[in-house]
Order: sequence, then structure tokens, then C-alpha cells
Amino acid sequence: MTIKIISTDDLIPFLDNPDIALVDLRPPEAFNGWKLKNEARGGHIPGAISFPQTWTERFSRSRLVSVLSSKGITSKNTVILYGYRGDQESDIASLLVDCGTQEIFFYQDGLQEWAADPRLPMDKLPYHEKLVYPDWIRQFQSGQKPDHDPGQNFRLFEVSWQNEEDYQSGHIPGAVLFDLTRIENPKTWNVCPDKDLFAFLAAQGISQNSACILYGRNIMATARTALILLYAGVADVRVLDGGFGAWINAGFELESKPHRPTPIESFGRNTPVHPEYIVGIKAVKKMLQHNQGLLVSVRSWDEYCGKTSGYDYIQPRGRIAGAVWGFSGTDPHRMEDYRNPDETMRSYHEISKNWEKRGIKRDQRLTFYCGSGWRASEAFFYAHVLGWKQIGVYDGGWYEWSQDPDNPIESGIPNFSV
Repeated sequence: MTIKIISTDDLIPFLDNPDIALVDLRPPEAFNGWKLKNEARGGHIPGAISFPQTWTERFSRSRLVSVLSSKGITSKNTVILYGYRGDQESDIASLLVDCGTQEIFFYQDGLQEWAADPRLPMDKLPYHEKLVYPDWIRQFQSGQKPDHDPGQNFRLFEVSWQNEEDYQSGHIPGAVLFDLTRIENPKTWNVCPDKDLFAFLAAQGISQNSACILYGRNIMATARTALILLYAGVADVRVLDGGFGAWINAGFELESKPHRPTPIESFGRNTPVHPEYIVGIKAVKKMLQHNQGLLVSVRSWDEYCGKTSGYDYIQPRGRIAGAVWGFSGTDPHRMEDYRNPDETMRSYHEISKNWEKRGIKRDQRLTFYCGSGWRASEAFFYAHVLGWKQIGVYDGGWYEWSQDPDNPIESGIPNFSV
């Protein structure tokens, strides 16, 4: 098959054509808005679908075909590929041909050409700077001044949950261990009282004016920590997209030397800046009773329908009565509906479209919940970087709600199709 080369003028008329699949071959961070090659503007061409060329080197053919399907790219589409100027399209084009694609175009001038013309539209993740990438951390640590430099008052933490051995075996240079168990109640999984939280943050050298960069082996645990820091009022909270695995995949070095935090006298306040981010059971009941927002279940479909509780320590099955399904995936330990194959955040357009299917919109008050707060925290953080303001997490989740038989629950398939 011959791949046709098109120019900027050729591409413009295609943008509003629903039969066209415009595919961005660059890394997810470039799609989100980071400027990796000195382009005039960061982001992507409106309507583009993120499918990094590097995935063809790392994942099986069958896996990639499944990902194409999940993104709505079928043999019926005419596909236009673009990357940076000089990028090659051969691997992804070969995959598309195998899937039956009949017509493929390649925008050879690339994103630099498009971004250089201020008259042409671009799109980006509203708060992409809160979702950093490995080379950004490397640049910052080496004394460079990357975009959205957090300044000197920053802290790099590896988030862990009862797994200090992993940190000791190798971590990103300079990272301090952040033990999530220290700020969660071991009996309820809820966040510890504010007094204890602020004392622990001060012991970690974190003040309300700090910039905290978080990563971990478990992305949900990292997002959980991000939620808690935002709740407390830490000024600048960022997460390494893809976690520890992204650093490894980038080929950057690790160190085994432990780093200890330098405690400070005080966090700087004793009440949270964003109390609305962590929601208690009374507030959830009031919200449902008075229809003051949406309660969004970030659990698997089988958990939502009551086929399984999802946890060996939770016996009751079902969902909180009135909750809508907000997607998750089939595995309670991994958020497939929210992540790319490389564990980075799935395209924010795709997350938003999934939410819209369930009536979940940015102008509503949204409270996410799961079993005990971790999956809900990941959904929360993605809504946060999307710029959605009226968001929170029901901290007790299904674990707390299901303990009281008087709390109303539902099960079975509701009146909508998956």
C-alpha cells in the first residue's frame, strides 16, 4: 500500500470529518501539552487520537489491535498519521494495513509545522504540568530549567505501602520514601485525623508552600497520596505519569542510597485548604437525598452489578444506591479504563467520553468512590488535571457503606447498556 503524503493545507479540511481518524504518534506527554522538541506551542491537533509509535516496539500485535479498537479506529476509517518532523510511520502503518485500513495519509511536516502557525487550533490537557514525565525529572535534577520549573522548594517522593524493600532495592535518585500507611487508618482505610496528617507532613519536610513530585510502583497509591496532599493544601502536587515503570522504561539510572526527610516545625496550617476533596458518609447521604451531585462508582462492572465484592475482606456485594458507574476495568488492582498499555494516563478525551456516556460531566458536583479509596483517588486526580473543579472522593467507599445494613444498596444491571 502506498502512503500518501499531505501538507498542512491538505490536512485542514479533514479535521471535521467523522470518517477520519487523525492519529498522533508522539509520546503521551507531548500529546498532553509538553513541548519536547521546541515546538512553538504544546499539545496536539484537535480531534487527534493518541497512539505513540513506541508502543509498536513494546507490545504484541494482538494487544495493539485491541487498543486500536478501544480508540474507535476501525478498517472503515481513513487514517492520517502525524508525529514530529522527521518521524517515521512505517510500524504503525503496517499495523493498520494488517487491520484492513484502506487509505493512510502521513502529515510529514509534523507537529512543529502546525504549531508554528498561531492561526491553527491546538488542544492540550488543561493542567498537563501536574503530570510530569521521566526526562522532565532528569532535566530538573541535572540543574536544567525545564518548562514549568517547580523552583527550589520541591520534594521528590517514592510512595509506598508497606514495601520499603522496593525502595531500598532501587529508586529514582534523590527520592525520599513516603509511607502511605502512616496517614491511613489501618482499620477503616480512611485518611487519618487532620492533626496527625499535618504532623506527618511536617516530619516529611512538607509545608503548604512545597512542590511535591510523587511516583511509585503502584499508581493508585501515588494518586491516593496526591489527593491527600491536595486536600491538606500543598501548593504544588505533581505525579510522574506511568510511575516507577516509566522511569525504568526511559532507561534512567536508579540508586539504592536511602534519603531521609528533613523535618520542619510546622506544615503551616492546621485545617485543610480543600476539605471538599475528601467526603464523609454523612455528606454522601445528604448529596444523594437532595440530589446535589453524582456519586460515581470507580469499580469494575462485576463489582458495580454485585457479582463480586472485589475484596477478600469485604463480604457484601452491590453498589451504593443511586451511584452511577464511572468505569475502572476488570482488575481491581489496575485501572485499565483509565490507563494506556504503558500505564500512563489514557487520553483525557477518551476518559471524558467514557464519563459522558454515564452522564458524568464537569459542571456537576462529582464524588468518586471505590472499595477503600485508591481507585477513586486515581479517577479524582485525572479529573483534577482535566481542570474539573467540583470533585471529591468518598473516603469510606464501599467498605464503610456496606458495613451498615441500613444503608441502601442496589445490585444487578441498571437501565443502561455497557
